[in-house]
Amino acid sequence: MSSLTPWQQRLATGTEDIQSEVIDWYRRSRHGKAYVPTMIWGTFQTEAYATVILRRVVDFLGVPDDVSAGVAKRMERQQVLHDGEHHYEVVLGEQALYTNVGGAVVMRGQMERLLRDSDLPSLALGVLPTAAEVNVVPMPGFNLHGDDRAHYELVSSGVDITDPGELALHEKAFSALSEAAAYADAAKELIRKAMAFWSDA
Repeated sequence: MSSLTPWQQRLATGTEDIQSEVIDWYRRSRHGKAYVPTMIWGTFQTEAYATVILRRVVDFLGVPDDVSAGVAKRMERQQVLHDGEHHYEVVLGEQALYTNVGGAVVMRGQMERLLRDSDLPSLALGVLPTAAEVNVVPMPGFNLHGDDRAHYELVSSGVDITDPGELALHEKAFSALSEAAAYADAAKELIRKAMAFWSDA
């Protein structure tokens, strides 16, 4: 079963309330998984990167401008990486390291953050190389919150999937993506390569 609510409805009061809702999702889900092919996972984002992202959301959807409050909540959400009670498996597409969000200075800072956080005990960070062969068809990014919900963010809406059979397929897909991803030193090498790119930009 899936549910869909338009972003303009959910963001009718701005970005802060929905960021608070996301914090609750993460706090309740002690074990989460995320596949993010073209941008940096929200829980990794620097303040500068998150500010650009939420500014684009506000401008694109024409919702109330509370970007500063929304960013503050997104930074609060990152506490789950350090509380010793949560664990996340995250696969970033290599493209996420090169998608230009805010220019070279913002992107360099974001690469530094990824390198720093990649060793956190709460985290298993993989980077899926652009040319990696994956045993699953290409797909948009998604989050798995515990074992009872998958979440997609689309252009006009967010979609939650709760059907057990569909969730099992998402777990299978995530396993295939994980198997093709680079981890540990190999992932760091891809991040350093991207950092060098942004240093020269």
